Amino acid sequence: MSKDTILLYHAPQTRGTGIWYLLEELGVPYEMKVLNLKKGENQEPEFLAINPLGKFPTLVHNGMVITEQVACYLYLADLFPEKGLAPGLNDPKRGAYLRWMAYQGSSFEPAVVDRALKREPGDPSIMPYRSFEQMQSTLFDQIAKAPYLLGDKPYAVDFFWGMTLKWCRQFGMVDTNPVVDAYIDSIISRPAYIKIEQQDQKLADEQAAAQTETA
Repeated sequence: MSKDTILLYHAPQTRGTGIWYLLEELGVPYEMKVLNLKKGENQEPEFLAINPLGKFPTLVHNGMVITEQVACYLYLADLFPEKGLAPGLNDPKRGAYLRWMAYQGSSFEPAVVDRALKREPGDPSIMPYRSFEQMQSTLFDQIAKAPYLLGDKPYAVDFFWGMTLKWCRQFGMVDTNPVVDAYIDSIISRPAYIKIEQQDQKLADEQAAAQTETA
């Protein structure tokens, strides 16, 4: 494998699925190394030497490791500007694009995790998201303004949020509404998503079958 090959380390039905989806939307060459979470392959020394947290997504490109969902989405979309999935540095939409990319990790995910674990909310002045209700309504109000977060055209940030909200809706971790449901469905009805969803499920089934055979 050459140094400039994009390598995605992936485990089925993890956050890495969204990056796999983005790679397919970009239509660029990449390689993928699939690990088995149930066998603890993400905690083996070889992978921990690349990502000490043993988490997904994990990308390797040009000798550099890229982790964290936000970083992976930003990196790949910017790497291929000709694909049009990220506003350019001088595009007026660039600031909003970065805002909503960062919002997922800085406000949304901490709020959802706190709610799922039934943690008592802290003082709003020190909470990164103030309150769950404020965090959610801020996002949902933006979604209601147009078909996509930045207007009529989908960007990588929409694939990110579509995947995030789809997963949270599935497990009842957010309170969706018809507008948000339509937004999610517009992302997961795309051919690239359908392809990846099927392939990801196949990988999960194969790993489960292999686990049963060795039990």
